[in-house]
Amino acid sequence: MEATIVLAPLVGAILCGFGWRLTGEAAAQWIATGLLFLSCLLSWIVFLGFDGETQRIVIMRFIESGSLATDWAIRLDRLTAIMLVVVTTVSALVHLYSFGYMADDGNFPEGESYRPRFFAYLSFFTFAMLALVTSDNLVQMFFGWEGVGVASYLLVGFYFRKPSANAAAIKAFVVNRVGDFGFALGIFALFLLTDSISLDIIFEKAPELAETRITFLWTDWNAANLAAFLLFVGAMGKSAQLFLHTWLPDAMEGPTPVSALIHAATMVTAGVFLVCRMSPLMEFAPEAKTFVVYIGALTAFFAATVGLVQNDIKRVIAYSTCSQLGYMFVAAGVGVYSAAMFHLFTHAFFKAMLFLGAGSVIHAMHHEQDMRNYGGLRQKIPYTFMAMMVGTLAITGVGIPLTHIGFAGFLSKDAIIESAWGAHTGAGGFAFVLLVVAAVFTSFYSWRLVFMTFFGEPRGDGHAHEHAHESPWTMLVPLGALALGATFAGMVWFGQFFGDHETVNRFYGTPVHHSDADHSTETHGQAEDSAGETGDGHGATAAAGWTPGQGAVFAHPDNHVMDEAHHAPAWVKVAPFVAMLLGFAVAWLFYIRRPDLPERLAENQRPLYLFLLNKWYFDEIFDAVFVRPARSIAGILWRRGDGGIIDGTINGLAMGVVPFLTSIAARAQSGYIFTYAFAMVAGIVILVTWMTLAGGTG
Repeated sequence: MEATIVLAPLVGAILCGFGWRLTGEAAAQWIATGLLFLSCLLSWIVFLGFDGETQRIVIMRFIESGSLATDWAIRLDRLTAIMLVVVTTVSALVHLYSFGYMADDGNFPEGESYRPRFFAYLSFFTFAMLALVTSDNLVQMFFGWEGVGVASYLLVGFYFRKPSANAAAIKAFVVNRVGDFGFALGIFALFLLTDSISLDIIFEKAPELAETRITFLWTDWNAANLAAFLLFVGAMGKSAQLFLHTWLPDAMEGPTPVSALIHAATMVTAGVFLVCRMSPLMEFAPEAKTFVVYIGALTAFFAATVGLVQNDIKRVIAYSTCSQLGYMFVAAGVGVYSAAMFHLFTHAFFKAMLFLGAGSVIHAMHHEQDMRNYGGLRQKIPYTFMAMMVGTLAITGVGIPLTHIGFAGFLSKDAIIESAWGAHTGAGGFAFVLLVVAAVFTSFYSWRLVFMTFFGEPRGDGHAHEHAHESPWTMLVPLGALALGATFAGMVWFGQFFGDHETVNRFYGTPVHHSDADHSTETHGQAEDSAGETGDGHGATAAAGWTPGQGAVFAHPDNHVMDEAHHAPAWVKVAPFVAMLLGFAVAWLFYIRRPDLPERLAENQRPLYLFLLNKWYFDEIFDAVFVRPARSIAGILWRRGDGGIIDGTINGLAMGVVPFLTSIAARAQSGYIFTYAFAMVAGIVILVTWMTLAGGTG
C-alpha cells in the first residue's frame, strides 16, 4: 500500500504526459486525477491507522559505491504519515480544481493541447514530493528535493510565452540552487563524519557529533552545529526564509492551482519537514537551533509587513505563506517539533483553500488579480465568499481564548507563540514579540483582502463585475473539502500534536520527558541550555540521544519547552487573540468605515509605504550586489575571454597558420614524377643520416 501511494502519481504523470494521444485529453486527465485520489485515500488509511511504530519498506536497491549503500526505501513513521496526508489531499483536490480553472485558458492558442502537460507536471511534482517525505536516507531525500525543484520550474513557467513567467521560473530555480548547495554540503559533512547517509545511523551518532570538531572554511566548527546549519540553509531556500525568500512572490506567475499546490502546502513546507525530521541532530546543535529561531521570527515579521500593502490577491497570500512558514521554524527552533508539524498540518488546509478561493475570484473576474478592481463580489460568488471567510477566520486565529475551541489556525498558531515564550531564552523572547506583532499584521492584511474583494462598491472594469459568476463544481468541491479541514483540523488533532505528554507520546511514538513539577529555576536553566543560550548543550547529557525505534521526533531530556508552554500565563495565551482583534478592527476602519484613510496614510508616510511596497528593497539590493556584478564579470569573460582570447586564438590559427601550412602541402602535390622521386631520395638521406648519428652515439 505504501509503495502504491508513492508510485501512483508517477504512473499518472507518465500516462497523462505521454499517453494522452492514445486515451484522449479528458481521459488522461481523469486517469491522473483518479490515481491521486487513490493515493489520497490510502494516505488517510495509513494516517488514521498508524500505531506510531517506525517501519522501513524497501522498494529496490538504489546506489552502491564504496561504503555508500543506499536502498530506495519508505520510512513510515508519524512524520511521514502527516506529510502523506498533506501532500496527497491537497494535490488530489488541486487536480480536481484544475478541471474547471484550466478549462479555457487564454494564455494558449485555441486548439493547443496544454492540459495533459499541466496535469502531468502536477502528478510528477506530487511523486517527487512523496519521494522526499518518505525517504529513509539523505540521498533519496535529495533526489526528491531536486525533483520538486524541477517540477516547480516547469509549473511556475507553465505560461512560457509570458516573459515574466519565464523569469519567475528561472529565479525560483536559481535561488533554490543556493539553498540546495548548502543542503548538499550538509549531506557531504554527515557522510564524512558518520560514513553513512542512513537517517538511523546519523541519528544514533548525533551525540558523538556534538563532541566532534571539523574544519570548514579554514575554521574549526562543532560538527553537529555545522551539519545542522548547512541543512537549514537548504531549508531556507525551499521554504523561502529571509534572504532566500525572493523567489516565492514571483512564483505567483504560475497558474493559481500551482500556487495552491506548491506554495501553500507542499514544496515550501519541505524545509520545515527537514528540520523536524532531523530533530535528533538538531537537539545536539543548540547554536544552529537558535539561528533557526531568529530567522523564522524575522521572516514571519518581514513577510507580514510586506503583505500589508500588496494589491495582487495572490501576492498577499504568497507573503502570508512566507510569514506562516516563519512561525513553523520558530517552533522547530525552540525544540517543539510537534507544534511546527501541527501548524504545517492545519496551514495546508486553510492556505490551499485561500489560494484556490483566490483562483475562483480571478476566474470570476476574467483573470483580473488586482484587488483595487474588485469590490462587492459576495453576492456574485457567494460560495467562494464563504470559503474565503472560513480561510480568513482560520489564518487570523479566531476562536475562544483559553479553550481548545476555534478554527485550525487559532490552535496551531497559539501553540507556536506559547512555545516561543516557553523557551525562556533571549531568542525565544525575541520570537514571541515578533510573532505577536506579525499576528496583528496577518489579521489586518487578511481582512483587508476580504473587505477589498467582497465588500464595498464595485471598482474597476464594470463589464467584469457585471458578468462575474460562480465557479463550476469542480472548483467549488475542493473549496468545501478544504473548508472542513480549516474549521475542524485544529480541534480534532490538538491533543495529538500539542496535548499532554502521554497523548503526544502515543501519537509520535516518541518519549516526551516531563519537567520537574515545581518548574524550578533549574528547569528554566536547562531549557536555556538546550536552546543554546547558556553552555554548549552537549555535556553530561550528551549520551542521552536518539535510539532506534524511538519514534518520529526526538526531544532532548533537557528540553522542557513544551511543558513550559502548557503552563504559560493567561496573558501569553490571550495575546494572539487580542492581536487578531486589533488587526480586524484597523482593517474594518480602513476599508469599511473610512475607505479614504489608506490612501491618506500612504501619502503621509510615503517613504515607509514605498519601503513596504518594494519588499524592503531586497530584490534591488540583490540585483546590485549579486546580479549586476555577475553579469559584468560574465560580460568581461565573454568579450575578452571567449571572444578575445579563445576565439581570437582559434580564428588566428584558422586564418593564418593553417592556410600557410596547407599552401606548403599543396605545392608538394605538383603531379610531376621527378618531384616525388626527389622527395623520396631526400627522405632516405635524412633517415640514413639520423640512423648513422644515432648508431654512432650508441
